[in-house]
Amino acid sequence: MRHRNRGRKLGVSPAHRKAMGRNMIQALIDHERIVTTVEKAKQFQPLAEKVIHLGKVDNLNNVRRAVQLAGNRKLENEVTTTETSGEGKEKVTKVRVVARTTVQKLFRDIGPRNKDRNGGYTRIIRMARTRVGDNASQCIFELTASPWTKVEKA
Repeated sequence: MRHRNRGRKLGVSPAHRKAMGRNMIQALIDHERIVTTVEKAKQFQPLAEKVIHLGKVDNLNNVRRAVQLAGNRKLENEVTTTETSGEGKEKVTKVRVVARTTVQKLFRDIGPRNKDRNGGYTRIIRMARTRVGDNASQCIFELTASPWTKVEKA
C-alpha cells in the first residue's frame, strides 16, 4: 500500500527525476508551452509554480534560489524587444536583447507578467491523442499568462 507516499517515481532513479524536473522547468520557461505526459506535468507543476513565484520579486536571494531549483542554461532563442522613437525621417527602431538565459527570462519577462496573480501560473490541458510509441496520455503544460493565451474582456 502507498499510504502517505507522495510523488511519482516515473520509472527512473531519484537523480534522473531531479534532472528531468529541472529540464522540464527550463523548457517551460524557454518555450512557455510544452507537450509532455500527464504524470510528468502533474509531478513537476508545483516546482514550476514555485520557480515562477520566485521570479515575481527580483532580489539576489530569489535569483540564487531559482538557479538552484531550475538551473541557468542558455535560451535557445534570445528574447528581444523592438523600440521605435521619433516621427517621419527621424524614426529610429532599436532591437534590444531582454534575456539571454532562462533565469533572465524568468525575472525580466515571466515574473513581471504574473505580478498581479497570486498563484495558478501554469495549466495542464489533456490531449485526446496518446503517444504513438507507448500509448502514454499526453498533455499541454503551459504558462497561463502567455502572449497567445490572452483573453479579451468584453
